[in-house]
Amino acid sequence: MAAAVAGAFEDGGILLAEAATGTGKTLAYLVPAILSRERVLISTGTKNLQEQIFFKDIPALRDALGIPFTATYMKGRSNYLCLHRLDQLSEGASGDGATLALSHDVFLPIIRDWSTTTETGDRAEIEDLPEDIAFWNEVSATAETCLGADCPRYDDCFVTRMRQRAAASDIVIVNHHLLCADAAVRQNAFGEVIPACGRAIVDEAHQLEDVATQYFGFSVSTYRIEDLARDVDRLVAAGVVIEQRDRGEIGKAVDRLRDRARAFFTELAYAHRSDDRPRNEERVRATPTSLLDASDAAAHLTGAIDIVEATLACLVRLKPDATTDIGDTVDRSVRLQPDVTDTADSSEQVGTLVRRAGELRTELRFLLRASEPEYVYFVEFRGRGVFLRASPIDVSAIVRNLLLDRMRTTVLTSATLTVDGAFGYIRDRLGIRSAAEIRLPSEFDFERQTLLYLPRRMPDPRSPEFAGAAGREVIEILKRTRGRAFVLFTSYATLRAVQAMAEMALDYPIFVQGSIPRSLLLKRFRETPHSVLLATSSFWQGVDVVGEALSCVIIDKLPFASPGEPVMAARIEAIRARGGEPFDEYQVPLAILALRQGLGRLIRHRRDRGILAVLDPRLRTKGYGRRFLASLPSAPVVHDLDAVSAFLAADLV
Repeated sequence: MAAAVAGAFEDGGILLAEAATGTGKTLAYLVPAILSRERVLISTGTKNLQEQIFFKDIPALRDALGIPFTATYMKGRSNYLCLHRLDQLSEGASGDGATLALSHDVFLPIIRDWSTTTETGDRAEIEDLPEDIAFWNEVSATAETCLGADCPRYDDCFVTRMRQRAAASDIVIVNHHLLCADAAVRQNAFGEVIPACGRAIVDEAHQLEDVATQYFGFSVSTYRIEDLARDVDRLVAAGVVIEQRDRGEIGKAVDRLRDRARAFFTELAYAHRSDDRPRNEERVRATPTSLLDASDAAAHLTGAIDIVEATLACLVRLKPDATTDIGDTVDRSVRLQPDVTDTADSSEQVGTLVRRAGELRTELRFLLRASEPEYVYFVEFRGRGVFLRASPIDVSAIVRNLLLDRMRTTVLTSATLTVDGAFGYIRDRLGIRSAAEIRLPSEFDFERQTLLYLPRRMPDPRSPEFAGAAGREVIEILKRTRGRAFVLFTSYATLRAVQAMAEMALDYPIFVQGSIPRSLLLKRFRETPHSVLLATSSFWQGVDVVGEALSCVIIDKLPFASPGEPVMAARIEAIRARGGEPFDEYQVPLAILALRQGLGRLIRHRRDRGILAVLDPRLRTKGYGRRFLASLPSAPVVHDLDAVSAFLAADLV
């Protein structure tokens, strides 16, 4: 693989490299990257891999190669502490609500003390800080609140220093979200996030389409509006607005904004929420017709945003551009333009809020029309939040034009890039026209290290009887493996049904996704003997547990994405419209890659050994099942639990 990457650096162009787990692909591409003596950009799908490369692989290669080189990693702004926002909180302004007030008392002293010693400002350094704590949003760096060079803490800014380190580094390690952010900024001539590079290596490249879909879309949410309202409140509380009359006007405008937002999102939710699915799992397609029910509330919300913008603009004698419209030239750059600048820090802060209000109004108007054919529009319910979103249906041209074509060399690698033994699927989804290819077989001996268990009799996975049958199978498998398992589900409904059965029938510790933060969940699983982890899609990839702690991976159903999910539905319609067959061309390949990722959690080392189990009978009963089976490791297939017991009892020679 290292030779193939070196060849791509020499010849230019694109290299597609599928390297099975155990290949050592990070070392394989880092060595030629370092030896090239050019700046090389490395993008990963997860922060975990970013940190592994920077803290483990880079130091090992620095010692092994004996060649001086520099490296840094870059994350999105929200991972870094904003010293200016911390100063504001420390001076007395705090978030609304009892929960935020409690977090303020508990975590503010911890973060303040850490801020005096940290070199990077990366929140990952604070091990005791929960991943999902809302308080971090009060002190993190954001594009919306950034004052740029006019910030009083600009010289100390962790984001500024991160970019300065990257500009002086040979190896720059980012993640796919930051890669997409940089592409959009460069497209619109607003500078750069990542320093210029001619060579890029995209690891975990199978995730790139999903990240581009998320990033190059539009979104207005309850959270985004509340963030704006809260930041205006803070500005007033901090004394930026001096005149009492001005304070009163701004207070009324913000109260009106909150009231109108509450009414709009209530109407939006009522028009799009279905009763047959839990709210926190739901995405519902939006159309011009479906949005009509919320049109009056939308007009009132737009007016409230206009009033906030105009009231703030009067403070710094700014004239809001009330006619700004995305129109037919839809462009993500509306949120990436440089901040409004002014000589006074207070005017800069007010000007930034004016810009944010204008951008919010512009995006809301675009989303409410729901008329651009290149986008799919939908309402998403996540936790307590409601989102109105638009996502591009096809990102292939975006990826090709903004990412691939601007590089002299791009290496795209993953353990799962091929379907049916070929790269055709990933080429089509990412807009790749010409590329060199290499497939590297696994270093593992799956015939000796694993067993694939397919139950002989299981009901149709779409039937009501499936969850009960799956629960009984899971219990019997876990009795034989003595826990030590991931049980991965395609839906929360089946997870909960199996959880209820397993907790009654088994004495092993059972951890469930969502009960505690993900990192803590994995830590406890690794540390607790004979434990079981029940999880859904986010645990199907990017999770490593080496050794006896994980000796079994059970998957309930083939991981087909729901055809009713708005982005999936729009892509199915687009393929059908051009005369294609979406099930064979898109749905099955996508599910095959997901299944390979899920089963890939088990064998991470030559000494690992265990059971792969798929409970879905369609692997054996449907014609497309052969495509799935052909994509799986070459492990012996068994259909009865006695064979599972015998395998586990045998010593690995």
